[in-house]
Amino acid sequence: MNLALWIVAGLLAAAYLLGGALKMVAPKERIAAAGRSGRWVEDFSAGGVKAIGAVEVLAAVGLVLPAVLGIAPVFVPLAALGLVLLMIGAAAVRIRRQEYGLVAVDVVYVLLAAFVAWGRFGPESFLS
Repeated sequence: MNLALWIVAGLLAAAYLLGGALKMVAPKERIAAAGRSGRWVEDFSAGGVKAIGAVEVLAAVGLVLPAVLGIAPVFVPLAALGLVLLMIGAAAVRIRRQEYGLVAVDVVYVLLAAFVAWGRFGPESFLS
């Protein structure tokens, strides 16, 4: 179970680090031009998109770094819980925009982040 949690947390961290960094450095118009999955930025200001990217980068760091360094490992499940909330918000935006096919991807991210949060708060807590 511990290995599975590390693998899922690492994959989530990589995905959110890359995605968040892109949102922070790429212009909003470039993200929107990426296709169907990037049109959500039309509902947000450029600063809002960059803020979402910053939250994603911070969550990616929080999924791995505290456990690796052994400093405040309680931040790992908190970061995962934050991603659950972020992706619920992303799914809500997709539903409002009637992009139902993309909601499934958001749900997968919610489930993966919820698995890490559950595992690190519960059976494989760093605190026990």
